[in-house]
Amino acid sequence: MSLEQMLIVGILFATVGMFLWGRWRHDMVAVGALLACVFAGLVSYADAFAGFAHPAVITVACVLVLSHGLQTSGAVDALTRRVLPARAGPTLAILSLTTLGALLSAFMNNVGALALLIPVAMQLATRLDLPPGKVLMPLAFGSILGGTTTLIGTPPNLIVSGLREEAGLGSFGMFDFSPVGVVLTLLGVAFIGLVGWRLVPARTRTDAEGFDTGTYLTEARVTENSKAAGMKLREIETALEDAEAQIIGLVRNDVRVSAPNAGRHILAGDILIIEAEAETLANALSSLGLVLEESQSNMDKDDTGDAAPPDESKKAPPSDEIALVELAILPSSGLLERTPSDIQLRSRYGINLLAVSSQGKRSRARLRTYRFKAGDVLLMQGTPEAIAEFASATNCVPLAERALYIPDKRKAITASLILGLAVVVAALGVLPIAVAFTAGVLASMVLRTVPPRAVYEAIDWPVVILLGALIPVATAMQSTGTADLIARFLLDHIAQGDAVIALATLLIVTMMLTDLMNNAATAAVMCPIALGAASQLGANPDTFLMAVAVGASCAFLTPIGHQNNTLILGPGGFRFGDYWRMGLPLDVIVIGVSLPMLMWVWPL
Repeated sequence: MSLEQMLIVGILFATVGMFLWGRWRHDMVAVGALLACVFAGLVSYADAFAGFAHPAVITVACVLVLSHGLQTSGAVDALTRRVLPARAGPTLAILSLTTLGALLSAFMNNVGALALLIPVAMQLATRLDLPPGKVLMPLAFGSILGGTTTLIGTPPNLIVSGLREEAGLGSFGMFDFSPVGVVLTLLGVAFIGLVGWRLVPARTRTDAEGFDTGTYLTEARVTENSKAAGMKLREIETALEDAEAQIIGLVRNDVRVSAPNAGRHILAGDILIIEAEAETLANALSSLGLVLEESQSNMDKDDTGDAAPPDESKKAPPSDEIALVELAILPSSGLLERTPSDIQLRSRYGINLLAVSSQGKRSRARLRTYRFKAGDVLLMQGTPEAIAEFASATNCVPLAERALYIPDKRKAITASLILGLAVVVAALGVLPIAVAFTAGVLASMVLRTVPPRAVYEAIDWPVVILLGALIPVATAMQSTGTADLIARFLLDHIAQGDAVIALATLLIVTMMLTDLMNNAATAAVMCPIALGAASQLGANPDTFLMAVAVGASCAFLTPIGHQNNTLILGPGGFRFGDYWRMGLPLDVIVIGVSLPMLMWVWPL
């Protein structure tokens, strides 16, 4: 072993050790590994940051942005309502939700897909009277499996494709992962939905994410295009049951009816007084095409409804530059016993009051005449700067940020079309995938499905830094011959020259590593070894690279192997040792299914 090889092996072991220790964030460890390689002369100064220009890194960042557009526009909410059965038992409901998570993960970041569906899973668990973890873990594992089906489904696939291109073999296509990934996902999701969820330990939720604000009281207008127009009130109430919302009043021609007859027909222009949880407010609105009354009001009117002179300093911001923030009223607030009309929210501050949560007490007043009390929680709409100014001036406290999005049908369709077009263009080879998705991001910014100010917030920068830093390290493993050396050790001492055993060894080792360290890092470390093993055996390198892609993606035994597993740790009330109960049988299925499929689709 040469000095260069000993250095890179030392750096590699130190890097893996730091990943496992978990004391430092993954991107910090990756940058440290890169700098160590530079200082050791294994990576030249000129090539030190070449990884950040790699197509895989660009594509990962773009996918995160496009996923954000689907999330904030309500596109996934609409899909959820159409796909999930409304009155199904636990098995069918969990199977349907897991399938939806897998489907979304094929075309958007799988962490983003899980984040979108967590509120749906929590509602489903409540309806089925199940511990949240019984629904959350199947969803998390299903979204991980779905990422194995396409090039953009998960970062390991992009890394494997990028390192294949670095090796002079060209990059993988959009759906080259599909033959193995789809079969694996179908069988894995079937196991999860039919058997696996029963193996999940029943835990109570242990997280404390903020405090419970209770139900919101809000006003929603029935527009000409609303599904609710022409329906009977009882039909609307039935439709809102799935969103755990209820109608407690009706306003017609400025007259409030506190207990409207269930047989009354609802007309366009009516205002429904709706009580709903914060997390289900968007579902309650979008299910019937309702519009928040205050959010559609014009900024050029004051809160009494009379025309007001335009205030240039308080012009209405573009609809995509607004935020939804919850504010709690302190006992010393100047808002006490005042109404929105008194303080002229729109004309003075340029913000809207969308809803009020009043400590479980119902008010018979309209929102614009509601008198604020200490402890009330207000759902405000406006620019972050305007809301911050209002909170400071009125002595209100912003609560823990919630992902509250008001669905926008036009934006949802536009965001879906942009992503679909980018996928088609990349799949047909019209443009390289990085270029196609970069164009998609630009289109999203121009068409405002992703606000320009939110583009950089949507990117998971630690992941981007991790990828950009480790790509030169992986290249150094190849250029120094270290990857071939490690591969030869594995082949001589374990596989003993047998390509099938070597493939199985590579897959299992990769799966073990990805349960203990970041999946993207695992792919970057194992790809050079896979190429070296294939070269030593004279086998098809694509078979070994695909084994790395599958193995690096399938982290089911620990909460730290994949971000999806970490996301459900608190909401599901899980312990570190809970994951293997469903994860271990799923690992066996992955190995049993992927090995023959790999050798069939990518013959050795």
